[in-house]
Amino acid sequence: MKKIGFREALSQIVREDPRYDERAYLFLREALDHTIHMLSKPPDGPGRHVTGSELLQGIRDYALKEYGPMAYTVLKHWGVSSSEDFGHIVFNLVEKGVLGKTEEDRKEDFSDGYDFDDAFRKPFQPVCGLRKTPAAPTKPTRESRN
Repeated sequence: MKKIGFREALSQIVREDPRYDERAYLFLREALDHTIHMLSKPPDGPGRHVTGSELLQGIRDYALKEYGPMAYTVLKHWGVSSSEDFGHIVFNLVEKGVLGKTEEDRKEDFSDGYDFDDAFRKPFQPVCGLRKTPAAPTKPTRESRN
């Protein structure tokens, strides 16, 4: 079987499985690189393998770093609304030979990885009852000056 390049594989995947925008695949590839770097994995060889759980954490970290409070919205726009969707994207890439996997790797490794609201919205929600900015100084009243 002839090995195809990433762009050609991506075009085929998006034609065959239009659930996800091609930018979701490009993002996942960048997030994988981020995860490998974050985990200090060697650039080549078997030590480079990343588990589904490790990749999900790297994806979350990378999305928050790249898109901040817009991460949830951007991912949803690309058709990604659960950690399970990342599993489908990964295994679409595996099926085209773009990514490798071990015998232990399963698409189900990405199921229930994290709740999208908790992962991508909650970090930017204000904490109830706590002030984010200091209160404006008040002018002293006549009574407080005495």
